Amino acid sequence: MDPLAPLINALHSEGRLRAWSLVITAFGDLVQYRGGEISTARLRQLLGRVGVESGTLRTALSRLGRDGWVESERKGRTSFYRLSAKGLDRFAPATTRIYAQPRTNRVGKWAIDLNLTASGATEVKISPADEAGPDADCRVIGDLASLSATYRASLLSDSHRSALAALVADLKALERAITDPLDAAAARLLLIHRWRRIVLRFPELPEELMPTDSPLQDPRGAVATAYKRIAPETEAWLGTAGSGLETMPLADTRFAKRFGGIDKA
Repeated sequence: MDPLAPLINALHSEGRLRAWSLVITAFGDLVQYRGGEISTARLRQLLGRVGVESGTLRTALSRLGRDGWVESERKGRTSFYRLSAKGLDRFAPATTRIYAQPRTNRVGKWAIDLNLTASGATEVKISPADEAGPDADCRVIGDLASLSATYRASLLSDSHRSALAALVADLKALERAITDPLDAAAARLLLIHRWRRIVLRFPELPEELMPTDSPLQDPRGAVATAYKRIAPETEAWLGTAGSGLETMPLADTRFAKRFGGIDKA
């Protein structure tokens, strides 16, 4: 049985596949820290492994070029793609959020932010004080004395819950050992593609605020663990030459810092 079948089937069962978005995930996770460019041959092999046809990939790259996300350069018979300056500006903030270190200590102090909306309503956000964002209209910092089960449940929307349940299914599939380098690269691509969409769409709840029936209590920690497990074989594939592929440059220091340290279990 194909070890990636559950992840690939999940990818293609979620409506029309946005191949251009998958390509952006590939750039962010596999390309930027290894010289910043990738050949169409390597992209074709990687995305082909997850069921994206060559024609679909060409269309996705053409769209990303028109929209100013990527630039291409031909070297001999091979085309290489890299994120444009515009694409880098768009992606940099997301990268920080995607690969942030999982929290390892309990929250000491909390921040309760109140912000007035354009309609005059008040939005309330609870977060660890050391992770609080820009200044709010009103911010209170202190202990969280109590939190009802009803309010805790309200912090996790139905769509957020469904997204975490899908992540759980992917993580379960990744529990099986993946020894083939291309399989590992494809698995890591799909894992981060799932995680990227969750992180950029939903607020990240600390474990202390998660409802007890949440599909995952510590999503970031679970993703980090799976990522570190399949990273070595993925890096082996990125450093592979042959079969029309050229070795990609060695990873720079940004890779080692992902999730608080890629070499830390």
